Amino acid sequence: MPIANVRGVHLHYDVVGQSGPWIAFMPGGRKAGREIQSLAEKIASADYRVLLHDRRNCGASDVAIEGDQPEYEIWADDLYELLKQLDAFPAIIGGSSSGSRTALVLALKHPEVISALLLMRVTGGSFGCTLLAEDYYGQFIRIAEQSGMAAICETDHFAACIAARPVNRERLMSMDAARFIAVMQNWRLYFINGVDQPVLGADEAQLRSFHIPTFIVPVNNNSPLEIVKYVSKVFDHPMELCAEPVDGSIQSSLMGSEKNPGPKSKPNGYLDITNKGDTIEWTNSNVQA
Repeated sequence: MPIANVRGVHLHYDVVGQSGPWIAFMPGGRKAGREIQSLAEKIASADYRVLLHDRRNCGASDVAIEGDQPEYEIWADDLYELLKQLDAFPAIIGGSSSGSRTALVLALKHPEVISALLLMRVTGGSFGCTLLAEDYYGQFIRIAEQSGMAAICETDHFAACIAARPVNRERLMSMDAARFIAVMQNWRLYFINGVDQPVLGADEAQLRSFHIPTFIVPVNNNSPLEIVKYVSKVFDHPMELCAEPVDGSIQSSLMGSEKNPGPKSKPNGYLDITNKGDTIEWTNSNVQA
């Protein structure tokens, strides 16, 4: 897989598919892009080019614990620059959980280069924000405080980053523990301060500012259906999402505006997804990137 120098950080990426509209899709958590390889191949089989990349601090990309912005904003800025290097605008942007958060932030910053959003496991509410703040940052803050950077290198996540890209051990060990802790504390604070937002990373006014076709799939209990319904209600664009659990599965379709409602009258440009467990079935789409 190729590596791109993006804003001074080496990002590991792959493009699945030879031609067609671009889709940049990101997994949840701090997972590497390869975690959704099979999904990317399924999408690409419907004549898309799918960009998978390891965000900084994930997979085989550089570990770079730095920056005053929330980490998901840094990820969004990185993705914008990577897409620019690949001449991949306009693009459909999507992801699961942290990937959907990154997609939302990118859409807020650069709506002009995004043709549609595909969001899975949208995160919001006190439970989700508190849980993720601990998972992403709290545990590493405590380890660094108690045992220093050598212990950070031995954690499951960063040990995997080192195994995938050995230079990451040197990058971590050269970092002052106090600085590592300070950056992590700052990133954690953004999560804690987001507990009252309808979706982590965007307030209601920002959600209402969207004019981008958006498809939302709730998948687990960390993205409860009421959050998805709220988000789809406040989005202000020509297409709305309807997502309902049906017989233990999620059957969702991007619907028309109030003048053209319902799944029986899909406008030009739609995505159909049926999610059953870990299997996502794609129907060829007319969405133009």
